[in-house]
Amino acid sequence: MLTLIKGGRVIDPGNLDGIMDILIEDGKIVEVGGQRSEVGGRKSEVKVIDALGKIVTPGLIDMHVHFREPGHEYKETIETGCMSAAFGGFTAVCTMPNTIPANDNTQVTEYILKKAKLADTVRVYPVAAISPGLNGKGLCEYGELKEAGAIALSDDGNPVRNSRLMRRALEYAKGFGLPVISHCEDLDLVASGVMNEGAVATQMGLAGIPNAAESIMVMRDIALCELTSASLHIAHVSTAESVRAIREAKKRGISVTAETAPHYFSLTEEAVKEYNTNTKMNPPLRSEHDRKAVLEGLSDGTIDVIATDHAPHSSIEKEVEFDLAANGIIGLETSLPLGMKLVETGIISLTELIKKMSTNPARILGLDLGIKKGSPADITIIDPDISFKIDADSFQSLSRNTPFDGWDMKGKAVLTMVGGKVVYDQ
Repeated sequence: MLTLIKGGRVIDPGNLDGIMDILIEDGKIVEVGGQRSEVGGRKSEVKVIDALGKIVTPGLIDMHVHFREPGHEYKETIETGCMSAAFGGFTAVCTMPNTIPANDNTQVTEYILKKAKLADTVRVYPVAAISPGLNGKGLCEYGELKEAGAIALSDDGNPVRNSRLMRRALEYAKGFGLPVISHCEDLDLVASGVMNEGAVATQMGLAGIPNAAESIMVMRDIALCELTSASLHIAHVSTAESVRAIREAKKRGISVTAETAPHYFSLTEEAVKEYNTNTKMNPPLRSEHDRKAVLEGLSDGTIDVIATDHAPHSSIEKEVEFDLAANGIIGLETSLPLGMKLVETGIISLTELIKKMSTNPARILGLDLGIKKGSPADITIIDPDISFKIDADSFQSLSRNTPFDGWDMKGKAVLTMVGGKVVYDQ
């Protein structure tokens, strides 16, 4: 069976932008070009997908998700997480290692890949731990983890507090061509903080977390990246100081990349005022000044990637006092629509959005993907004009912890294809 995606605007940043057709056979792209009405003498074998008025892009990639399997399957399983990703337009995700047990050995990496294969929806690329148990006291066996299928390294959820260990991790990872994804947080500065430090926290009687708790560690890891010439990726950037430090590092030619999440360019600490625990996350929602700095970082290319930091929690962890609630929100099914708002308001172009949600993640992770002859047919089709209201109860995720429930949105994924197989079709 051949598949013909017909009449859409195909955007593959740096390569393609125009109305054209894509012909797919045996899970791979065999032809990209001008519009065609038939496929030789095999017209009866062709499945036609009408993409008129739609945007056809390389499959979206989320570099930062937390699927709670193994350990907390009541929050999310690999199967439900993958389905949530497919509904959000993602063809691939990178799962963080802070599971129970942590992904710090080949058995856990292989287990994640086995469950992903059984789910048979989107591609799953496991991120393995920097240190055993994410405890920052030693290094995992990076070569074995890469051989088992790990695509990057991180202790996400925990910072690597020991600078010497972080240096060794960067050096060791460099030898295996594995990027290190850094969770930048000074826990001594965080102390008992639960939201952004400032006037709002004072008014609410909540302990605050200063911007420096993030930016100090960003600056340290940039210095270690410069020292080692390794590949460093800064996770969930939320502060103006972090954006400035990354911008200056890039100007100096340091091989650092960075991501932010939709909640950091869509919300501020003002959203916390009703003590809604779905606005509690780590790093916390910051000030309007920080939000504007993140937007500027997205606009000028300082921030390379939009990633969700998809963090499912059940009502058990969220329907409690704000101080006691777990950090994190889900984001796979809201990320693209929130990104489309950036395009609508002129912060970035549609091409830049696709770069930050597809092309750049693929480049950072060393994945050879895109809309070109011979590539796997990992494709997302977006309807930029569809209007809808976010309804958390309709999510594929097992969890519902989102602050965006009820928001009016415009633009979303309407079809997700992985290896030529349609895994979501609205």
